[in-house]
Amino acid sequence: MDTGDSRILMLIDDEPAQCRLISALAAREGWRTIVAPNSDTAIALLGTRDGMQTAAIILDQWVPGDDACQLIEELKRRRPALPILMLTTSTSPLLAVEAMRAGATDYLIKPVAPDRLLEALRSATEGEKAQDELQPLAEKLNASLDFDAMVGTAPKFRTALAQAAKAARGHNHVLIEGEAGTGKEMLMRAMHAASPRSKAPFRIINLGGVPATSVESVLFGHEPGAFAGAFDRQIGALQQCDGGTLVLDEIDRIIEAVQSKLLEVLTSGIVRPLGATHGFRVDVRLLSAGNLPLKQLAQNGQFDTDLVERLAQTTIKLPALRERAGDIPALTRHFLSRIGEQPGLRHLSISDGALSLLKAYDWPGNVRQLQAVLFRAAVFCDKQTLTAESFPQLSELLGEPVDTDSSIQDGAGVMLYTEDGNLRALEEIEADVIRLAIGHYRGRMTEVARRLGIGRSTLYRKLSDLGIDNAA
Repeated sequence: MDTGDSRILMLIDDEPAQCRLISALAAREGWRTIVAPNSDTAIALLGTRDGMQTAAIILDQWVPGDDACQLIEELKRRRPALPILMLTTSTSPLLAVEAMRAGATDYLIKPVAPDRLLEALRSATEGEKAQDELQPLAEKLNASLDFDAMVGTAPKFRTALAQAAKAARGHNHVLIEGEAGTGKEMLMRAMHAASPRSKAPFRIINLGGVPATSVESVLFGHEPGAFAGAFDRQIGALQQCDGGTLVLDEIDRIIEAVQSKLLEVLTSGIVRPLGATHGFRVDVRLLSAGNLPLKQLAQNGQFDTDLVERLAQTTIKLPALRERAGDIPALTRHFLSRIGEQPGLRHLSISDGALSLLKAYDWPGNVRQLQAVLFRAAVFCDKQTLTAESFPQLSELLGEPVDTDSSIQDGAGVMLYTEDGNLRALEEIEADVIRLAIGHYRGRMTEVARRLGIGRSTLYRKLSDLGIDNAA
């Protein structure tokens, strides 16, 4: 929470309930919110004293409707450095692409979880040294639900996947540990999809985004009158997921009072809602994830030791991306393939130099950050190949590492296999090789032809046959 003067957040929204919610959430981290119910008011507010001190804008796309991107462009024209976050009900990546091209810093899909909203605000306003290109996006491509989508060959990563695949077939509670962005949620979804409970109820709760005063009610439920404001009966997540799977993300943030009650449920198999005189027997499998190691927290007296034993009947540790840098080329090709399938985007190749640059970075935000960086690069790429110039802030941070030999050994820039493990068509591989060569030799077609061992006329014929733009 900010300990200095309150930062000012401009909220462009005409829904009173949502304005109150966002204002209250932002206030937790020291923000004071000013509300503009329409586009004209928002532009006028920029010229006021509060407007000049505004540190971020949240724009509900519903207010300007189809003119949202025009409003973003106008706001950025007046205040180029001001981060703009767009709220939308649309799950189409096309709108996100258009908003980012207009100047939006991030986009969030409604109803937005409190933790995602605050994370997006933090990422957008980290300070003068913040690198927009390297910030995580609050929303990302829809996650695949099977183990085949978990790309990587690093021993630690494959060991984790093997443990998860084996554990998925059982009924034990599972604890997955790893840094933020390593893919814990994706792995838990894959485990549920491969489990005997795959057709049963499934729910994910991010405990870091639930107010401490509401956690008990969310997990265990409550009866009318259980506490002030409890006018209706609420069925808790544990009871809702009877026979199925409940995912508890950020389990390391659960408060002590709830730890003991959760342990009681896992020991007895009976959940008692707040204010109830009786309990309900439930059969729930817990998949828990934490950014911090629970056993270490227990040793420090910050977590219940018995609860750790219950939650961690099987423990899986996902390695950070910096611990499996050799997987970055494969992950990059996988993400570019998926990004290219999104509306408004297209399939792109990537040069050896760009891959060397990606491999040289330590990725504190892990796989999630890599995906966000590639998405942003694809949004603004007007060629057919991503090069080191596509990642200007990475280049500024790292220089331009020369790692051609290792890049070639990795098969950099050319994907030989499809996602199901079969070889790609020769024509597709040839097109990727030509794109890679054009990017690597910066469009010098005589050099491209010479290095590929073909004549210029043959090269141009192949460009035409394969539908490749020779300006790539």
